[in-house]
Amino acid sequence: MSHTTRQPVAPSASTPVLTPTLTYAVPREYVHRAAIAEVFLTGWRPIGPDCFTVTAQWPRQHSFYLTQEGTQDPLLLSETIRQTLPLLSHAAYDVPFGTRLSWDFFRYTLDPAALAVQFVPAELELTVTASDIRRRGGQLAAVTMNFDISRDGMPLATAETRFGCYTPAVYQRLRAGRADLDEVLASALAPAPPVPPALVGRDRPQDVVLSAPDVDRGWRLRTDTAHPVLFDHPVDHAPGMLLLEAARQATQALDPARRVLPTGMDIAFFRYVEFDSPCWITAEPDAPERHDEQGRQRTKVTAWQEDQVAFSATVTTETVAPR
Repeated sequence: MSHTTRQPVAPSASTPVLTPTLTYAVPREYVHRAAIAEVFLTGWRPIGPDCFTVTAQWPRQHSFYLTQEGTQDPLLLSETIRQTLPLLSHAAYDVPFGTRLSWDFFRYTLDPAALAVQFVPAELELTVTASDIRRRGGQLAAVTMNFDISRDGMPLATAETRFGCYTPAVYQRLRAGRADLDEVLASALAPAPPVPPALVGRDRPQDVVLSAPDVDRGWRLRTDTAHPVLFDHPVDHAPGMLLLEAARQATQALDPARRVLPTGMDIAFFRYVEFDSPCWITAEPDAPERHDEQGRQRTKVTAWQEDQVAFSATVTTETVAPR
């Protein structure tokens, strides 16, 4: 099921038949988005057993994933991969709509040179290989996906993730009474005041996901369920992309004098982050001897809720030079 189609053109006596390729986004339901404008994927096709090609397009500027210093936001890559998971689950593995997907881990490494903004939107091709597939009652229950990603034919990134798929009944049991959207949202804590946007590399207070730090516990996660991108539709727990953004902003806050570019993340998800109690974000830079082979810095970010680790991330960054 591909969403790149050919539209026939009526022939004339002197002109050959032309079949131009028309490209458009995949249906929003396949990527679990409410806003059509937030759909980045444009098509998919199988290329072998449990192997697929997925295509995507990035806008030159986005309202939240900002272009800065002529470089596109690496978290566009993370959102593109996130959208691929439900697309292939539904379209390639017949996972019913209403099934909940949940990350176990996610890691990526990218080439920052491939993020440069060009004169047209970036065209991406993702080669996706699925492995370690587990089924429950004949339905997909968990899968690992590996990604080789190119932009306009040039290598951009590699990534790997594993996620689980939960039927509504299983999800209700897993959430133990926390799956009712009305109740969950009614009990959500109000977002705490944001830290100054410049501290975390942001321009607008509404895009800041950290509040003023507590001396013992770190920054408090700001869970603004009205945010039009991070909360594109109502959910019963903090979405994964909010947690990735928190990891990025915490890394930036450690050194606000330089603009950091997250060239890699390695994240493990342990627990759902709930709305009704504070979640605390801590960040600690690695020692210089633990920097990667290119000398890029690494930062360990951890989220705590009710004295338990909800997720941990290692964020690899390099400095963005002003243009």
